[in-house]
Amino acid sequence: MVSAALSSLFDQINVHPQLVIVVPALMILGYALKRTPNVQDWMIVWILLGAGIIASIFTLGFSVSSIANGFIAAGAAITTHQAYKQSVLERNADGKNKDA
Repeated sequence: MVSAALSSLFDQINVHPQLVIVVPALMILGYALKRTPNVQDWMIVWILLGAGIIASIFTLGFSVSSIANGFIAAGAAITTHQAYKQSVLERNADGKNKDA
């Protein structure tokens, strides 16, 4: 019974195309926060999550779907940054991955 209710709730969640612009905006915000001396690294994820949810609510209105879209946008921004950081920056700095 609970799984049916959750399933119907999750079926209503779709990634909204208007939030495509939110992901790069969150990446820029994360970059700025990283350069801010009084913001600790662990806080950046939570600030981006809150900003993603707020941007989504302003764009789509207050609903479960808009909150979920805020989570998705923040997750996409954080994941994209981590993939770039680990695949490009650390690989170039490593120097051992010549033929990997």
